[in-house]
Amino acid sequence: MNKRNYQKELDKVIEGLTNRPSLLLHSCCAPCSSYVLTYLKQYFDITVLYYNPNIYPPEEWGKRAAEQKRLIDALNRKASDERADRGTEDYPDAQAGMIRFICGEYDPRIFYDMAKGLEDVPEGGERCFKCYELRLREAAEYAHDGGYDYFTTTLSISPLKNAEKINEIGEKLSVEYGVKHLSSDFKKRNGYKISCELSKEYDLYRQDYCGCVYSRQERQKRQEKTPEKRI
Repeated sequence: MNKRNYQKELDKVIEGLTNRPSLLLHSCCAPCSSYVLTYLKQYFDITVLYYNPNIYPPEEWGKRAAEQKRLIDALNRKASDERADRGTEDYPDAQAGMIRFICGEYDPRIFYDMAKGLEDVPEGGERCFKCYELRLREAAEYAHDGGYDYFTTTLSISPLKNAEKINEIGEKLSVEYGVKHLSSDFKKRNGYKISCELSKEYDLYRQDYCGCVYSRQERQKRQEKTPEKRI
């Protein structure tokens, strides 16, 4: 069985667009969203949903949420400046290309209930898959309730995330909620590399662990074994 190329599937969707559909984009953090936003805002009207009850501690969640909003504000200012330079004829719709932001509720109990019994599973395993679904389900529900054309997530940009599993979950939720899932593997075409460059350009805070307490503990254990490589 041939492995699916999610980037080619996304290309096909974009090639078939005749207007600017609305997209509900779940984001895990500003750095991961940087490339995704600059890429997709050319084709979609995007609302970013920052929903990540997995993040520990609460101060980290707040820091990432603030960085997400700061990046969106910066991208919107840049779009407004470009519109002003080129004139209204090129941009008849003043809101086209402007990114909206929704900050989801932070209730870590939801994550801990989900992770019960999976606390010792290594990062990248079943606990992570359930966490993908937890966050994607919230995005699918928002997309359904808000009448969006598509939903997707930034998660696939990470080299450490399983794009096949992310898309499998997204497609399952698409059927369940009746909203189209936008296939993605954003690490393709140097997406991750570009996100690192954009993080430098916008001076974004880049965390050194995925987000949950278990990934933080794994990172600390790795640092203890190789202290010379500490960030």
